Amino acid sequence: MTDVLPGDLEQAAKNASRTQMVHRGIAVACVILFLGSVARFYHPGTGFTAFITFPEGHEHVSAAMRDVPHFHYRDGTYDGQFYAQRALDPLVRDAAYDRAMDLAPYRARRILFSWTAYALGLGRPAWILQAYALQNVGAWLILAALLTRWIPLSSSRGLAMWTACLFSHGMLWSVRFALLDAPSLVLISLAVLTAEKGRPLAAACLTGVAGLGRETNVLASAAQPIPADWRSLARLPIAIAVAALPLLIWLDYLRSIYRSTLLSGTNQLVLPGTALTETWRNVLFHQIPTHGALSLQGLWLWLLFALAAQACYVLVRLEYRKPWWRVAAAYAVLMLLLDRDLANPNTGAITRVLLPLTVGFNVLLTSEPSSRRFWPWFVAGNTHLVLAHSVMPILPW
Repeated sequence: MTDVLPGDLEQAAKNASRTQMVHRGIAVACVILFLGSVARFYHPGTGFTAFITFPEGHEHVSAAMRDVPHFHYRDGTYDGQFYAQRALDPLVRDAAYDRAMDLAPYRARRILFSWTAYALGLGRPAWILQAYALQNVGAWLILAALLTRWIPLSSSRGLAMWTACLFSHGMLWSVRFALLDAPSLVLISLAVLTAEKGRPLAAACLTGVAGLGRETNVLASAAQPIPADWRSLARLPIAIAVAALPLLIWLDYLRSIYRSTLLSGTNQLVLPGTALTETWRNVLFHQIPTHGALSLQGLWLWLLFALAAQACYVLVRLEYRKPWWRVAAAYAVLMLLLDRDLANPNTGAITRVLLPLTVGFNVLLTSEPSSRRFWPWFVAGNTHLVLAHSVMPILPW
């Protein structure tokens, strides 16, 4: 056996340190590129409200909103504008805001990030809109740091997975349209981290808070530690109850306001696989033959393929003792239950709703020992990146 000289070990350590610094430098450059892209949404007089897709005219804007400077678009609108308006009335007391939005009870159920915008904006309408518009940017930066807990930037593989999570189609869609998904992912990630540290009740509290952001966030309860004894088994239903309690209390409050209309907009789950199958059929046999494989509609195939690969990898690995595996598995099941609108790639919903699956998939890939297996799975599960740049261009050209 060849002896390893101390000088060789020292040189190897220097090379590893130098490589790690290079990877971290690239990561910092990615953050700078992201912030540069964010800066392009700033407009004098209206700030960063271009992230919120307010339409021209007053059809979907309350009277109070008309006096608040905000950017508007000639064509189209998106859900972020409703949650931004909800932030101006965080206790849902003014019916004028309800008349300015679709499915007001449904929007009111997802109140958390309207509350945080109100708090960050110190109750001042113009500041509240700016805070709401930038919440996703803040969430992105927090996730950039938080993800290094599971995906170290010490190798090209780690850098690739970290980048794939942060610049995923779903993540950039949430940032671009000021939606609820990136901030929700922050809370879900914190719940997973807390569960890994053996603090199930704290993880349940974080999940409960996340549930006020969107109802499906309670699926993060899957991160709860697997009971190892009778004591931990008895604690599990308590933790689940704690996770559900904030949403139940808020729904009870809303019931006093909306009565029988409270559950409007809840028909977003269908028989398993029906909407997803229809979406695949539409893309393969209608969109691609009509518009071409390289058209925007044709490239939707890569989004569906990525999610399918992620779900397959989770199924293959079966690492049920890892919290991220359990969370990813829960969202893989959710994918089968999405309705037609959420499963339609044109709405951008499917990749952002399933962001925990995308992150869980990439986190699980970190323990893949074979590079021969890692890179094919990585590419297959991250083909959503093909369309990510079209959502929110990161490169300046």
